[in-house]
Amino acid sequence: MARRAAGGAPLSARAAAASPPPPRSPFRAPSPCPLLPLLLLLGAARAGALEIQRRFPSPTPTNNFALDGAAGTVYLAAVNRLYQLSGANLSLEAEAAVGPVADSPLCHAPQLPQASCEHPRRLTDNYNKILQLDPGQGLVVVCGSIYQGFCQLRRRGNISAVAVRFPPAAPPAEPVTVFPSMLNVAANHPNASTVGLVLPPAAGTGGSRLLVGATYTGYGSAFFPRNRSLEDHRFENTPEIAIRSLDARGDLAKLFTFDLNPSDDNILKIKQGAKEQHKLGFVRAFLHPPDPPPGAPSYAYLALNSEARAGDKESQARSLLARICLPRGAGGDAKKLTESYIQLGLQCAGGAGRGDLYSRLVSVFPARELLFAVFERPQGSPAARATPAALCAFRFADVQAAIRAARNACFVEPAPDVVAVLDSVVQGTGPACERKRNIQLQPEQLDCGAAHLQHPLSILQPLKATPVFRAPGLSSVAVATVSNYTVVFLGTVSGRLLKINLNESMQVVSRRVVTVAYGEPVHHVMQFDPADPGYLYLMTSHQMARVKVAACAVHATCGDCVGAADAYCGWCALETRCTLQQDCANSDQPHFWTSASEGPGRCPTMTVLPAEIDVHQEYPGMILQISGSLPSLSGMEMACDYGNDIRTVARVPGPAFGHQIAYCNLLPRAQFPRFPPQQDHVIVEMSVRVNGRHIVRANFTIYDCGRVGQVYPHAACTSCLSAQWPCFWCTQQHACVSNQSRCEASPNPTSPQDCPQILPSALAPVPTGSSQSIPVRLANAAFQGAALECSFGPEEIFEAMWVNESTVHCNQVVLHTTQKSQVFPLSLQLKGQPARYLDSPAPMTVEVYNCAMGSPDCSQCLGREDLGHLCVWSDGCRLRGPLQPLPGTCPAPEIRAIEPLSGPLDGGTLLTIRGRNLGRRLSDVAHGVWIGSVACEPLADRYTVSEEIVCATGPAPGAFSDVVTVNASKEGKSRERFSYVLPLVQFLEPDKGPKAGGTRITIHGSDLHVGSELQVLVNDTEPCTELLRTDTSITCTVPEGTLPAPVSVCVRFEHRGCVRSNLTFHYMQNPVITAISPRRSPVSGGRTITVAGERFHMVQNVSMAVYHIGREPTLCKVLNSTLITCPSPGALSNASAPVDFFINGRAYADEVAVAEELLDPEEARRGGRFRLDYLPDPQFSTAKREKWIKHHPGEPLTLVIHKEQDSLGLQSHEYRIKIGQVACDIQIVSDRVIHCSVNESLGTAEGQLPITIQVGNFNQTIATLQLGGSETAIIVSIVICSVLLLLSVVALFVFCTKSRRAERYWQKTLLQMEEMESQIREEIRKGFAELQTDMTDLTKELNRSQGIPFLEYKHFVTRTFFPKCSSLYEERYVLPSQTLNSQGSSPVQETHPLLGEWKIPESCRPNMEEGISLFSSLLNNKHFLIVFVHALEQQKDFAVRDRCSLASLLTIALHGKLEYYTGIMKELLVDLIDASAAKNPKLMLRRTESVVEKMLTNWMSICMYSCLRETVGEPFFLLLCAIKQQINKGSIDAITGKARYTLNEEWLLRENIEAKPRNLNVSFQGCGMDSLSVRAMDTDTLTQVKEKILEAFCKNVPYSQWPRAEDVDLEWFASSTQSYILRDLDDTSVVEDGRKKLNTLAHYKIPEGASLAMSLTDKKDNTLGRVKDLDTEKYFHLVLPTDELAEPKKSHRQSHRKKVLPEIYLTRLLSTKGTLQKFLDDLFKAILSIREDKPPLAVKYFFDFLEEQAEKRGISDPDTLHIWKTNSLPLRFWVNILKNPQFVFDIDKTDHIDACLSVIAQAFIDACSISDLQLGKDSPTNKLLYAKEIPEYRKIVQRYYKQIHDMTPLSEQEMNAHLAEESRKYQNEFNTNVAMAEIYKYAKRYRPQIMTALEANPTARRTQLQHKFEQVVALMEDNIYECYSEA
Repeated sequence: MARRAAGGAPLSARAAAASPPPPRSPFRAPSPCPLLPLLLLLGAARAGALEIQRRFPSPTPTNNFALDGAAGTVYLAAVNRLYQLSGANLSLEAEAAVGPVADSPLCHAPQLPQASCEHPRRLTDNYNKILQLDPGQGLVVVCGSIYQGFCQLRRRGNISAVAVRFPPAAPPAEPVTVFPSMLNVAANHPNASTVGLVLPPAAGTGGSRLLVGATYTGYGSAFFPRNRSLEDHRFENTPEIAIRSLDARGDLAKLFTFDLNPSDDNILKIKQGAKEQHKLGFVRAFLHPPDPPPGAPSYAYLALNSEARAGDKESQARSLLARICLPRGAGGDAKKLTESYIQLGLQCAGGAGRGDLYSRLVSVFPARELLFAVFERPQGSPAARATPAALCAFRFADVQAAIRAARNACFVEPAPDVVAVLDSVVQGTGPACERKRNIQLQPEQLDCGAAHLQHPLSILQPLKATPVFRAPGLSSVAVATVSNYTVVFLGTVSGRLLKINLNESMQVVSRRVVTVAYGEPVHHVMQFDPADPGYLYLMTSHQMARVKVAACAVHATCGDCVGAADAYCGWCALETRCTLQQDCANSDQPHFWTSASEGPGRCPTMTVLPAEIDVHQEYPGMILQISGSLPSLSGMEMACDYGNDIRTVARVPGPAFGHQIAYCNLLPRAQFPRFPPQQDHVIVEMSVRVNGRHIVRANFTIYDCGRVGQVYPHAACTSCLSAQWPCFWCTQQHACVSNQSRCEASPNPTSPQDCPQILPSALAPVPTGSSQSIPVRLANAAFQGAALECSFGPEEIFEAMWVNESTVHCNQVVLHTTQKSQVFPLSLQLKGQPARYLDSPAPMTVEVYNCAMGSPDCSQCLGREDLGHLCVWSDGCRLRGPLQPLPGTCPAPEIRAIEPLSGPLDGGTLLTIRGRNLGRRLSDVAHGVWIGSVACEPLADRYTVSEEIVCATGPAPGAFSDVVTVNASKEGKSRERFSYVLPLVQFLEPDKGPKAGGTRITIHGSDLHVGSELQVLVNDTEPCTELLRTDTSITCTVPEGTLPAPVSVCVRFEHRGCVRSNLTFHYMQNPVITAISPRRSPVSGGRTITVAGERFHMVQNVSMAVYHIGREPTLCKVLNSTLITCPSPGALSNASAPVDFFINGRAYADEVAVAEELLDPEEARRGGRFRLDYLPDPQFSTAKREKWIKHHPGEPLTLVIHKEQDSLGLQSHEYRIKIGQVACDIQIVSDRVIHCSVNESLGTAEGQLPITIQVGNFNQTIATLQLGGSETAIIVSIVICSVLLLLSVVALFVFCTKSRRAERYWQKTLLQMEEMESQIREEIRKGFAELQTDMTDLTKELNRSQGIPFLEYKHFVTRTFFPKCSSLYEERYVLPSQTLNSQGSSPVQETHPLLGEWKIPESCRPNMEEGISLFSSLLNNKHFLIVFVHALEQQKDFAVRDRCSLASLLTIALHGKLEYYTGIMKELLVDLIDASAAKNPKLMLRRTESVVEKMLTNWMSICMYSCLRETVGEPFFLLLCAIKQQINKGSIDAITGKARYTLNEEWLLRENIEAKPRNLNVSFQGCGMDSLSVRAMDTDTLTQVKEKILEAFCKNVPYSQWPRAEDVDLEWFASSTQSYILRDLDDTSVVEDGRKKLNTLAHYKIPEGASLAMSLTDKKDNTLGRVKDLDTEKYFHLVLPTDELAEPKKSHRQSHRKKVLPEIYLTRLLSTKGTLQKFLDDLFKAILSIREDKPPLAVKYFFDFLEEQAEKRGISDPDTLHIWKTNSLPLRFWVNILKNPQFVFDIDKTDHIDACLSVIAQAFIDACSISDLQLGKDSPTNKLLYAKEIPEYRKIVQRYYKQIHDMTPLSEQEMNAHLAEESRKYQNEFNTNVAMAEIYKYAKRYRPQIMTALEANPTARRTQLQHKFEQVVALMEDNIYECYSEA
């Protein structure tokens, strides 16, 4: 559903006002009226009267809110969230998360320590049930649906902090015994109701109390889980109504308990058997009166429903009001709940029987004397959106009277039909009322009952009220009393807020509405701001809103303001604005503020005297009569304002109210406004200005009598004397004056009838050009004999002659016309005085005709005789002379065309006949038109003389065809025939459509084209419009229908009866649009918007328009009955706008909104339910932002297009990419990049093709594709480069000639640059050659004959488990010096203690074996082991080293039970995940800092060993060999370890050391071979040569069995007689710069193919030690240490060396990388691939476990899950293996190999990472080296993770079977007793802490684990140290 965005923008809303109905008795609601008349009544005034001031959106559904008026704070509770908001602007101040949690409705709350639960707990949302403020204790009471309705006491002012922890935590707090009833407070189901109310403290108690009403959710209710469990924690512990202790400062053992008195009567619990009949649903709890005076009673009320029984159609909900007495005053004695409890029904019903009964209570609001309540009438369908609802009002006095009468009827005069004891309650006293003898009930007992009286009570007769207001879908109510009005605010289920104003008779006088959040129901509780009642707080399902109760500013005038009948709004007279009363200054004083109750008649008005002012007269001033509601203006600064900054001083003589008199000077004459053209007066608006504001306005008139004659020149005298001003006519001056004294003494007329004027008379038409004398009669001709002229126009003036005193002749008048007839006006004017006319009140005219014009035939010519034109036909129409005979007859009629050509048999067709000589007049043809024998009646109003006859055909007896005959003294016949036919109607399609109308239907039949007029009527009354017809069909548009029902369709010709047919059209329910998606569009439009809804099968056409900012509407396409697609219209700007749909040409309106809120359809359509957010068009560019892209035809083309970041969320199918006219296939789409390719060849006819991207209507050409090579462009480029080069040479020449010194410096620098460039070129050439040849060479050299030297499983485990972190036997793990056997090898000895026997003296063995056996059984107890591990980890001195050791020892000890070990590891991991999730979950498993993390490492090592050996081992070993051989191919410095070839920059030899290979023939009696040819480098030291020889001879033997280089001697046989023992240092060693250089093959000058012999030495010379440990101050090999320092010493050697930048040699890193790339790729693919025959079951199992844990904790971030998986497998296991190959193979890992493996491991780590690599020129080379390959590796990692995810999940049984197989495979490999004994040492060291932890654990206590642990200690205590010391 649509949800509005939060914000503070005011929303205007339409409103309506109604005239009040006749007076009624108080509180009797008006009789029910239909909705439509009410809509008409309320449709008068439409102005906004509510304003949404602020909103706060909640991401989860809202539940409750509470207001803290003193602090100005709003507390909001939503699902899983609590918010603290500022009251003024609803900004967030604090928040707290309270869910979701692991919970089960069948389990006790976990705060109950003694309770266990076997039911599974699932992640459960926490719905807030109670949110109440306790200001006295500074608490906010928060109760939720989780943990059986558990409550928290949070801090007022900081909702995120818990003020009181309950149950209390561990010491120092006193232990508190907790019972379920103290925890089960609220309902534990989202849909079960709960209400709460904080009550003041009772006598003897220190704190507040909490009244709770909660719906029963236990066994048997609809809320109880549907399973077979009978466990019900609700019945005993959660009564329906209870008063609980809320004393947070007192004894916490009594917090939330019932025993306040002490007694259990503070609860009201329905008996188990009666719960089905008494299902209580609570609406609200409230105090009334809220602040009683001291000693006055105050009551707590509960409004609730007793719900209808399921399945019982006759059962209805009953609305109840229950009352409970509170202590009178502070510290008064509290009544027990059941003693004072009494309930009565509330009935809201009209007079229309049961159908007008509103039985279910929805919302209540207590006012001062009245209780307002909204009731609804439940419908049969639960999905009905707009349930009928009504508002009723009940008097609290009537409630009080009913309660007193009921108690009196129960105990004094029993009346069983009035009251009864509630026997359904467990705590009740008895089943019936009974008379108490000799008892007089006191008023307090009548109100509140007593302990000795029966209780609780139920009043049988409901309190009745008549609906005040009815409307569908009401959900909440709030009421305020303002002036004499009651203002009621009503929320609706559709998210609207209604405001109705009720007068004193409770009749609706006005109504307004505003939409708060469309489609979100308004919560049933609304509250006014305690600090400012001008604001109302309300809550919808996802929003909190602060609404201003009235938006008075929309009313601009006093009449609008007061007439709107809004109780809040009134007219602030001196500020001239509509305001709330408190916003108007001095509004508490009379006459300053006019309220709505005073009516519009009290608005300020003003009368100006005089109201009419003569422009020529002087006036001393003006009198202003001011009336209406205005304060006294005496003494105020006043002025009369005439506009245009023209003001005069005004004054009030004295104080007055009601009617005040003010005096004002008239504006100066020079500033009078201009008279409008053709007007003799001007109206001036004047306002009274007080204190700078215009408070009242009035108009007066300025007139000028002299302008009357100018305005009315032909009736000057008449107009003057009939003007509304006092004007006079002067006959002699022919002028209108305002002062009669200005007239001369001649008699002047005094009335319009006395004016001289022409008496009009009829004149015969005059032929053109003839001379005539025209008589003109006059009246009142007082100036007889005056010279006059006859005027027929500006240029037609003739002399007038007086005949007598009343007649004038216009002599020799000759008038001409070129028209058929022309009328000339006749007027008389005074001769020589133009524009002075005699009055012509009625105009006199003369008609002049011309026979020659406008009469083309005889009939037309002679027919003019009827007009008085004397014409005759003689070869044309001419003027008839005086002697010519009368005209004769005309030729026969000539019929040229008839239309239509057919008509129905019933006649009535209007037949049009066109031709010539069709009669001179109508009478000539009145009975002379026939169709065969059927007469056609001409129509007088449509007859055109001679040219056209329109006649109505008569009925015909049958079908026939005949010509049309016209007889006008002579007969004429038509050439065409008119046919009478019988039209037939057969069927229509479609036969159904929406009742909104607009459906185009087609009626099929025959002869449907006949006749002149056709009608199609729907339902016999409404016409079908836009008719189109052919011979066989009629198409028209169906009108709107009123109801969904079948209606008849009538086809009617010529207004006759319907054509016989059975046509029926079915009006159906209108289509409904429910959603549109997406809701965003580019501003250019064209994006496909999917419209979802219902009943679209009836839609023929639909269009989409965007209101206000949209361009042309777009046409949509109907896909099926539920889907429509529309291209979004283009927009004028980036904004959000409402969307309109037009279905079948009709605007779509939300019918539900119209029905619910009585809005007109236009407003419902503009309600903004569907909106489109227009965003800027997407922007694209090529990858490098180039505008030209070159492409050779015939080659495949792939484009990489970058897209700017936007929020449109476009999908891949929404892009269209074209190169010219060829589509580019889109392959990859991400947020920022699009890849597309073209497979077909691009045409070369055009050399350039535009690359265009289309998204909807938006097109962008991002670049141009240039096909082929352009020779012209190349030539131009060469020319430009040549010119630039020439210019550069010239500039260089000029520069050099100016400075010779600079030239010399430049030459020197240039030489150095060329030398450096030459060296770089040589270095790169060598590197490139090596890169091309090494791959082939290395592959050949790796053909090894022996297998891969894998370590045995037990050695792999001990090396992996105990690398460095074990404190056990660390020194013993190093293999001791080995003695060589006769073959020169040394055997591997099992020296690790875990692999040998448990060495203890035999005397100690029995006790210790028994102790170890018992300790082993303890470790196999899950509870003990987990407590044991946690206890050790909590010790500060239990270091990381100890944790790793303990984890590895546990793995060895439990190796035979891997299933159990896995379960322990998972439980410990869950604890670790919980701890990490609360902080930063992404950091979990990053390091090995806990026992469980090391356990996970070990578990992975065990489970992945077979994969390591069978899949990864071979490529890993090949990579190691490749690294070693590549390093050995170049020089290696024996002391520093740096080499020519490496992957690690720090180990790179940055010198150009020339090394040449030497092939040596070596003999050696060892390792199974006698002699070999060995390849070495002439720069190798002798130790390096020995190592290469040993490797060549012993390559089939594991490294642990090789002799060491120190153990052998190398002898060179220079000749048959000479031999030399070769050593690194001897007497021949060279000394340079005070350091000895190690001897090399080159030093001894050993030639190619030399013969050497190697033999085992008898005694070892340890004087030299290991070469790499030599002192660099005394020895060096290839590079002096100073060579790599900043300041080298100037030695002879260095002076001759060519020094270059050391960074040049970084290219060697690339050479080495390229050589090894294939081996590295093979290794990574082996690690990150899945074999189908052996899938990684352990990885799948553990990854699924991680995903399950993340889902339980609501961790949905995929990055977090990726990091967890990476930290658990690749970084935890594979990186460890990559860095430590000696864990897997029996090989020698040198420091240099270790450095190269670190670079490879770093590349693997980067590949598994998800963070972007931010690399630059300053980044370390170990990251830069593989930067290009990392993205590809990352894809492999992600594919591997996806393959794991897609594997079939493993069951626990399958995994356990796999683990058991792994345990069996390597059983008896380790001595577990040794591991147990070492674990026991930790147990002994931390014995007290372990004992404490075991005693604190309930399960451990129950199973007496601490005693078993003590037995172990007793058995071991006296033996272990003694035995170990002996051992």
